[in-house]
Amino acid sequence: MIRRFPTAKAAAEACGDATLELLNEARRRRGGARLAVSGGSTPKAMFEAMSARPFDWTDIDVFQVDERCVPPDHEQSNYRMIRQALTGPRTIHRMLGELPPDEAASLYEDEVGNAEFDIIQRGMGADGHTASIFPGLPLPKSNRGIAGAIWVPAMSQHRITLMPPVLEHARATLCLVTGADKAEALHAVLRGPRDTTKFPAQISSPVMIWFIDDAAGAKLES
Repeated sequence: MIRRFPTAKAAAEACGDATLELLNEARRRRGGARLAVSGGSTPKAMFEAMSARPFDWTDIDVFQVDERCVPPDHEQSNYRMIRQALTGPRTIHRMLGELPPDEAASLYEDEVGNAEFDIIQRGMGADGHTASIFPGLPLPKSNRGIAGAIWVPAMSQHRITLMPPVLEHARATLCLVTGADKAEALHAVLRGPRDTTKFPAQISSPVMIWFIDDAAGAKLES
């Protein structure tokens, strides 16, 4: 399903509202809910909108989709941005980016455990990557297929990420994609042949909802 909005702000707010609605539904059904959220600049407005809504975060466990291997107070830390913008949750299960990457990934596999996520909020880069799974690179190193570590040469950076099997088994995935720089990749991901090695953003779960703005969706009609 594709939900399109005139502005990035409108898309972000709608994605946030849908996330809260699905969390409430999961909590009613199972007594609690598990949410994994992405970092980067795109979801910040979504987290701020979610924080402004009246919502009970009791029994909601929040995890990270991926992280740069930096300390939690570093300006590039996904955790730092999430913690500042998403103020409702008492605890966010943090990827320990200050540790050696393989160790941090292994510890996060223990943190996540075997339970699937009710919702994973993902983004997409202009190159078609999602989480920290990048086109043209091997899959991250992972002990149990839950979380892995990878070196990204283009960014000269180690990262930690949830692995494709975890992304695929989420009960619902909400993808927030905004900006004209994403238009070409979004067209390929949504309208082109399936090739998750070339476009990891094509990794899908049973429920996939795309929240996009007009700029990102500009090439979908062609």
